[in-house]
Amino acid sequence: MGIEGVGARVARKEDRRFITGAGRYVDDMVVPGMKHAAFVRSPHAHAQIKKIDVKKAQGMPGVIGVLTGKELKADGIGNLICGWMIHSKDGSPMKMGAWSPLAFDRVRYVGDAVVIVVAETKGQARDAAEAVEITYKELKAVVDASKAMDKGAPQIHPEADNNLIFDWDIGNADDTAAAFKKAAHVVKMDIVNNRLVPNAMEPRAALGHYDKAEDHYTCWTTSQNPHVARLVMSAFYNVAPENKLRVIAPDVGGGFGSKIYIYPEEIVCLWASKKTGVPVKWVADRTESFLTDAHGRDHHTHAEMAFDKDHRILGLKVETKANLGAYMSLFSSATPTYLYATLLSGQYNIPAIHANVKAIYTNTAPVDAYRGAGRPEATFVMERMMETAARQFGVSPAELRRKNFVTAFPHQTPVIMCYDAGDYAASLDAAMKASDYAGFAKRKAAAAKKGLLRGIGMSCYIEACGIAPSAAVGSLGAGVGLWESAEVRVNAVGTIEVLTGSHSHGQGHETTFAQLVNERFGVPLDSVSIVHGDTDKVQMGMGTYGSRSGAVGMSAIVKALDKVEAKAKKIAAHLLEADEGDIVIENGALKVAGTDKNVPWFQMALAAYTAHNLPGGMEPGLKETAFYDPSNFTFPAGCYICEVEVDPETGVTEIIQFVAADDFGNIINPMIVEGQVHGGLAQGIGQALLEGAHYDNSGQLLTASYMDYTMPRAGDLPSFKVSTSNTPCPGNPLGIKGCGEAGAIGSPPAVINAITDAIGSNDLAMPASPSTVWAAIRATKH
Repeated sequence: MGIEGVGARVARKEDRRFITGAGRYVDDMVVPGMKHAAFVRSPHAHAQIKKIDVKKAQGMPGVIGVLTGKELKADGIGNLICGWMIHSKDGSPMKMGAWSPLAFDRVRYVGDAVVIVVAETKGQARDAAEAVEITYKELKAVVDASKAMDKGAPQIHPEADNNLIFDWDIGNADDTAAAFKKAAHVVKMDIVNNRLVPNAMEPRAALGHYDKAEDHYTCWTTSQNPHVARLVMSAFYNVAPENKLRVIAPDVGGGFGSKIYIYPEEIVCLWASKKTGVPVKWVADRTESFLTDAHGRDHHTHAEMAFDKDHRILGLKVETKANLGAYMSLFSSATPTYLYATLLSGQYNIPAIHANVKAIYTNTAPVDAYRGAGRPEATFVMERMMETAARQFGVSPAELRRKNFVTAFPHQTPVIMCYDAGDYAASLDAAMKASDYAGFAKRKAAAAKKGLLRGIGMSCYIEACGIAPSAAVGSLGAGVGLWESAEVRVNAVGTIEVLTGSHSHGQGHETTFAQLVNERFGVPLDSVSIVHGDTDKVQMGMGTYGSRSGAVGMSAIVKALDKVEAKAKKIAAHLLEADEGDIVIENGALKVAGTDKNVPWFQMALAAYTAHNLPGGMEPGLKETAFYDPSNFTFPAGCYICEVEVDPETGVTEIIQFVAADDFGNIINPMIVEGQVHGGLAQGIGQALLEGAHYDNSGQLLTASYMDYTMPRAGDLPSFKVSTSNTPCPGNPLGIKGCGEAGAIGSPPAVINAITDAIGSNDLAMPASPSTVWAAIRATKH
């Protein structure tokens, strides 16, 4: 193992430019002749557009163009689509309502884009946008998914009767019913997973440039997957032919899933550039992000779990209403179905499961995958149920879980997933030891003397990530394959470029991907460059989401490195007049094993390109490409334990201790993994204690700024205790499982379980704000 190779705690290479302000984001991009855009957005949650008058706006200073949805439609620009087909249990396809990039007949949520204004400056564009006069006929709105299916609720899309997008199920209803009939105990709960706003540090932005001379389009955008953006904008939205469209995602300041999707703004800015003859840049302000970025979660679930007399789980029934907002976003249909219900077995051996999911339109922002994407929702259901069951049975929450853990692998669940490897008891034991679980009673008694309520809560999560294989997800309705690609270019002087279809927006790819190369060839990290995010530079790839960069993206790199290594050894064997099988690579040189004969890496690379002395029939150069399609998902798992103190007079909760014990398989860089876990924990704790998007009954977002939407601050979070164990994943060459989403998946139930333990009530909804906790304490006393 090299000092910079796999397993080393190497500081992130990319952080130098980030912490010195030298990052290059979309808003930093300047193109000659570039102008600025502002969008006119609907102030109503539901309304007919009766008239749009743009004359006053067109005459305002600096205005270059004012464009509407009717013009967009006349130019053949297509509607936004959902890329994952779900069929209802009766076999009918999901009901996908039309979503025009610019609304022209009806608006369906506050923030729906209606008009784009292009002007010399951002201020002029915004002033002119305010001068656009739109006459609306306001319609009744509905924001609650449960009420959207009621008789008399407004019909949001004509395609979806009663606003029902699909009524889908998974598992075996008959087997589950039979399990419940023989149950000794049944635990029932109604569980809400609150709606969240992603809040990436960098707001979304787009810069569209149509070059008339070349008949070519370039789009700079805040995207997690630029190749998919190019594919969709060319093949489905008719913005430009794929060979005439370049999509660039430069430095991106966080994504968390919200930047996977293609939004109206990218499409409209490209189209507007051609219409106006100037490059068009739009950058969201924070309120636009609150209003229009795809929100996360928003599930209402009724769950029932059946146990035998020995407290072993017999069956699970789950009914979920998933609010997908006003339109179906790109992967919205997959989140409450195949990314949620397939994980309802948790870490447990459950013989029978049946889940029913109803996806519903409302007059709210579209909802799609947000850090964890379905897995946090499933974990919250399972881990709230397990903790509640333990309390009802009067047994240890830890031992109830242990009794029901899956212990033999591979393990086929009743809901598609086949867990390949794990040791759930090891994570449980590690977390209990690190948290001094056995000493909690003493700490609780000490807190009581201070007038504080102390509680402890546990969460044992599992997730499926590295989403794949392509054939499997295709059979489940995915519109694209979920492989990844890599190209490794060894230059003539021995430096190396890795071109990856993965996209980095905070994960540290420039460091960890270079560590792979260092491990293999012994070249220093500084001689390795990672290239990503530009469809003109990098071969087709599928981007970054679902904790797939390591398990899928790095595996593609490994395959390409294998090919490079094989050719490099052939060249070295020829130069050293040795047998190819005797060549080993150590410390940046190719050596004949057991001798001092060697050729430095750079000399071998130079030989590949001078081509004066190569093995017979070998083509010059040293560059290889690989595509990797996984054989299975990966299954990270772990145990989180949270300890809190609650002030009964105010409801204020303080997290005293938070322990995370994760199994991520093999780890490339422990420091980066710890950072990923810390970030996920912060977001999960934010959901549990503070965050929540709220609409009033008319569809106005009440939490559209940081004044009203409460983000966690440093003072809200403890110093985390994190550790990892390792059962390598057998499904990829590196044994990696993925770590990016785990913290956000496992932490919310641990926090809520701790608070409910402290206050003696199971009836507590997220976010557990002081007022909510205070009310729950008062309700318990009565």
